[in-house]
Amino acid sequence: MTLPGFVDYKRREFCNDVECPIQKLLNEQEEGSDQYEKMRQICKKNCIFTTYQFHHWLIEKGYLVVRPEKEKSN
Repeated sequence: MTLPGFVDYKRREFCNDVECPIQKLLNEQEEGSDQYEKMRQICKKNCIFTTYQFHHWLIEKGYLVVRPEKEKSN
């Protein structure tokens, strides 16, 4: 869901921006191929970057992480 006046994070934007070596190899493969899926498992299970790095990259790029407000119970 895109908020008016904002853009959504694009898949692998962080990975490409920080020039992740695994992402560079993935970019050379055909999406969905066996080799692509094998390399993708590295990203899914053993990313070389931390959530801290990703979170701070989001902040530096001006992204906001939002969720709907919970309704208060009466």
